[in-house]
Amino acid sequence: MAAYFCEMLSYPFMVRALIVGTLVSLCAALLGVSLVLKRYSMIGDGLSHVGFGALAVASALQMAPLALAVPVVILAAFFLLRLNESGRLRGDAATAVFSTGALAVGIMVGSVTTGMNSDLNSYLFGSILAVSKTDVAIGVGLSLAVLILYLFFYEKLFAVTFDETFARATGMKVELYHTLLASLTAIVVVLGMRMMGALLISSLMVFPALCAMRLFRSYRSVMIGAVVFSLLGFLVGIGISFWFGTPAGASIVVVELSVFVLCLFFTWGRGK
Repeated sequence: MAAYFCEMLSYPFMVRALIVGTLVSLCAALLGVSLVLKRYSMIGDGLSHVGFGALAVASALQMAPLALAVPVVILAAFFLLRLNESGRLRGDAATAVFSTGALAVGIMVGSVTTGMNSDLNSYLFGSILAVSKTDVAIGVGLSLAVLILYLFFYEKLFAVTFDETFARATGMKVELYHTLLASLTAIVVVLGMRMMGALLISSLMVFPALCAMRLFRSYRSVMIGAVVFSLLGFLVGIGISFWFGTPAGASIVVVELSVFVLCLFFTWGRGK
C-alpha cells in the first residue's frame, strides 16, 4: 500500500490533483450540509452548467477561464436566489432554466468556435491531467478564502440554515448570508470542474452530506462526518482512477454512491 501511494506521488499531475481535490472536497462537504438542509441540493448542478457555459465563452474569446467563470457563476447564484425568494419562478424551475440554457450555450459556442476540444471536454467530464500549476495556485488561494469565510460566518450560516424565521426576527440580514452561501458554492463549483467535470461536481456536495445525515444527529457531527466522507471518497476515488485508468470524477462519484448505499443499509432498521 505504501509503495502504491509513493508511486502515485511520483507523478506531478497526481500531486497537483491531490492538493486541489483535497481542498475542494473539504469546502464542498462543509457547504453541502447547508445546501442539503435548505433543499438547495441542485444549485450546485445548475451553477456547474453555468460555469461550463462561461468557460466555453472564455475559451472562444481566448480569455483566462477562471477570470470569467468565477464572477459569472457568482452572478448566476445571486439571480437564482432572487428568483427563488421573489416567487416568480420556483427554485427547481429556475435552476433548470439556468442549467440547461447555460449548458446549451456552452456547447453551441464551443462547436462554432474552437470546437469541442479536449480542454472543453475536461471541464465537462473532468480530467486530473488538466490540473495545471496555475490551477493549483488559484485553487489553493480560493479554497482557503472559502474556508476562512465559512468559519468566520459559521454561526450566521448555522442560524440561517436551521431557523430562517428566527434569524429574521433577530434582525439578521438573511438575504446577505444566503448570497454568501451561494457565492461560496459558486467558487467551489468552478474550482472543482477541472477535475470532477460540470456534470458531476454537484455530487461532491450532496453525497457526503447525505451519508453523514444518515449516521449522525447534531449539526456539528454531521458536518465533521461529511468532511470525513468527502475526503475518503475523493482519496479512494482518485486512487481507483490512477490504478485502473478510469475517469477521476466518475470514480469519485461511484465510491461516494457506494458509501451512501452502505449507509442506507446500515441505518435501515433505525427508522432513518
